[in-house]
Amino acid sequence: MRSTTVWTRLRHRAERVPAWAYDSAIALAITAVSLLLGNDRVPAGWSGLDGLGVALTCAVNLPLVARRRIPFALSLGVFAVWTVYVALDYWPVVNTLGPLLALYTVASMRPLREAVLCALLLAAVWNFAGTTGEESSWATVLGQSVLYTSVICGFGYLARKSAQRNVELARLTGQLRRERAGAERRAVAEERVRIARELHDVVAHHMSVISVQAGLAGYVFDTDPQTARGALGTIADTSGEALAELRRLLAVLRVEGGDRPGDGGPQLVKGTEDQAEFGPAPGLDQLPELAERVRGAGVPVQFTVSGEPRPLAPGAGQCAYRVVQEALTNVLKHAYPAQAAVTVAYEPRQLTVTVSDDGRTSAGGADGSRTRNPVPPGAGSPPPGGHGLIGMRERARIYGGRLHAGPRASGGFEVQLILPV
Repeated sequence: MRSTTVWTRLRHRAERVPAWAYDSAIALAITAVSLLLGNDRVPAGWSGLDGLGVALTCAVNLPLVARRRIPFALSLGVFAVWTVYVALDYWPVVNTLGPLLALYTVASMRPLREAVLCALLLAAVWNFAGTTGEESSWATVLGQSVLYTSVICGFGYLARKSAQRNVELARLTGQLRRERAGAERRAVAEERVRIARELHDVVAHHMSVISVQAGLAGYVFDTDPQTARGALGTIADTSGEALAELRRLLAVLRVEGGDRPGDGGPQLVKGTEDQAEFGPAPGLDQLPELAERVRGAGVPVQFTVSGEPRPLAPGAGQCAYRVVQEALTNVLKHAYPAQAAVTVAYEPRQLTVTVSDDGRTSAGGADGSRTRNPVPPGAGSPPPGGHGLIGMRERARIYGGRLHAGPRASGGFEVQLILPV
C-alpha cells in the first residue's frame, strides 16, 4: 500500500514535467551515447570521429529537442545531415538512434502518408550506408532497413491511435459529465416542482378545513358552544395533520443519498411513536381519513370502493390521494355545503377514482371556477383562480393516466382520474 502511494506520487510529479524537458534530456543522452560510440573501436573501412564528425553527430541528434513541434521537417533535416555524415565515410551506426527516434515521432504525431514517406527515406539512407562498408551483405542491410522502419512506424502509429482514443475518451467524458450535470439540474427542478405541488395540496386542503371550521366556531360561539368546541377540536386535529405532512415533506430536503427510509441507510430525522416526521407518503389507504376530515368540516362525503382492492405503486397511490384531496378541497372552498361522493373502482387493468358534488348550491363546484353560497363568517372567499386542475392533470400524466373534469349533466361537478395498473 505504501509503495503504491509512493509510486502514485512519483507518477504525478513526472506528469508535471514539461515535454520539452523530456525531449532535451533524450536529445542530450542520444548525443552523448553517439559520441562515445564514435570514439570507440571503429570497424575497418570507416573513419573515426574528428572535429567535423563530432559537429555532424551533434547536428543529427541535438535538433531532436524540437521533435514534437515540427516532426516532419525535423525528420527530413535529420535524414539529410545523416546522409552527409555517411557520405563522408563516418561509421553510420554512430547516428542511427536519432533518425529512428525522428521517424517514430512522425509516425506518432503526423498522418500515415508522412510517416510512410519518412520511412522510405530512412530505408534509402540505411541502404546507402550499407554500401559504404563491407561488414554486412546487401540482403542483410535491406532486411534491417525494412524491419526497423516497419517496426518503428508500427509503434508510432499505435501510439498515435492511442492518443486519439484518449482525446476522444476525454471529450466523451466531458460530454457525459456535462449531460449528467444537466440531468441533475433537471432532476432538482423536477423535485422542486413536485415539492411545490405537494405543499400546495397540503396547505390548500388543511387551511380550507381550518378556515371553514374557524368561521363556523365564530358564527356559533355564543349560541351553540358545543358546536364551536367541536369546530375548534377539528381545527386542532387538522393543523396537527398538516404539520405532520409538512414535516414529512420538508424532511426530504434535509437528507442525502442513503438517508431515505427503506434504503438501508441511517435516517437524519427521527420520528416519535406518535408522530413520525419521516413517515410514508399518503396513499389510497388514507382516503377514509381524508373523507372523515372533510365531513368534520361540514361537507357530507360518501366514500365507496368497488372491485378487489390491491396494492399499488407508492407513486400511483399518492397521485390518487392528492387528486381526491384537491377535488374535495375545491368542493369545500367553492361548493360548500354541497354533498360530495368519492368512488374508488379497482378494474382489471386500471384504477378509476371519481370525485363529484351534487351542485346543491346555486354556484359552486370542484373545479373552483364558480362562486359558492355564503358560509359562516371567517370561512374566507375563494381565490380568483388557481392551478388545481393543471396540477391534477400533471400528476395523472406523470403516471401514464388521464384526468377528466367538468360539469355533470345532473348538476354539480365531477373529477375522474384513470390510472393504468
